[in-house]
Amino acid sequence: MSLLFQPQQLGELRLANRIVMAPMTRSRAGPHAVPSAEMVEYYRQRASAGLIVAEGTAPSADGLGYCRTPAIYNAEQVTAWRTVTDAVHAEGGQIVLQLMHVGRVASHCNKPAAARTVAPSALRAHTQVFSDAAGLVDTDTPHALSSEEVQAVIDDYRQAAILAREAGFDGIELHGTSGYLPMQFMASASNRRTDRYGGSLANRVRFPAEVLAAMAGAIGAGRVGYRLCPGNPYNDIQDDDPAAVAAALIDAVEPLRLAYLHIMRSPLPELDAFALARAHSSAPLILNEGFDAASAERALQMGAGAAVSFARHFIANPDLVERLRHQRPLASFDRKTLYSTGARGYSDYPAWRE
Repeated sequence: MSLLFQPQQLGELRLANRIVMAPMTRSRAGPHAVPSAEMVEYYRQRASAGLIVAEGTAPSADGLGYCRTPAIYNAEQVTAWRTVTDAVHAEGGQIVLQLMHVGRVASHCNKPAAARTVAPSALRAHTQVFSDAAGLVDTDTPHALSSEEVQAVIDDYRQAAILAREAGFDGIELHGTSGYLPMQFMASASNRRTDRYGGSLANRVRFPAEVLAAMAGAIGAGRVGYRLCPGNPYNDIQDDDPAAVAAALIDAVEPLRLAYLHIMRSPLPELDAFALARAHSSAPLILNEGFDAASAERALQMGAGAAVSFARHFIANPDLVERLRHQRPLASFDRKTLYSTGARGYSDYPAWRE
């Protein structure tokens, strides 16, 4: 039997197969960053994945930055997320929540009135975000977190991990790429701090390392994973040595014995992110970016990772696992509805019909 369809253990997470649904922002949350009914159906339809990593979710109001993205910092959000996890579990699936604090990649147009845009340093990201109220807008100039405020953000992540378990999630994943807050601390161009969270390589990886340690202490290391993409320049991230940064973080959290490392292929041709992860981490690897069924199977056969995650293939193929198992054609998705509202282009893609 193909390795793709064999079970796999990732920490405390027992996967029925090695096909993981990667996290994807789809902008379907309701007012106040509360998960919507469309989200319940969307994730239920895809529960045959060995593991679903639910979309990036803010651990605090400050962590929000895009329109219609969910959060998990109050009771209303927890209750709504529980309907999602119950639906996935009823179908026999497993689901973890990706915690995503966007840091400086944010506009006040997409935040509650009292929320701030924060970052390691007061350096604006030279990019734009979409707002339902104003269209494309420049990102805010962020407030530079004090040393005490950094500790409060770490506690926000810890509390969000606890709330995720209360909401029924099987675990959590730290979003450590795409130019969001952990990457802003790690990258040399966005972190100009002179305290223990800036300057040296060890100091720059301290924030994400302490976040992971706090969450592992709260819900158990075997239910905590993290996602990296060394060299990803998305959202105005620049670093002098991205391979060294990624290696330093992996080394720093290695003693925690986390559930997995979700490692993305680097956009830098000279940087083999999968090899780097294997060299520095003993945690099971979930490989991501650019795989089809054949290349995913080859990667597993070669021992490159423990599982493979798919993103775009899951958009239009809610039954992706069965399509791959029976070598059925894959449907294509409509790019125009990726970040729109409602069920169209989201939960209305059909399963395969003979």
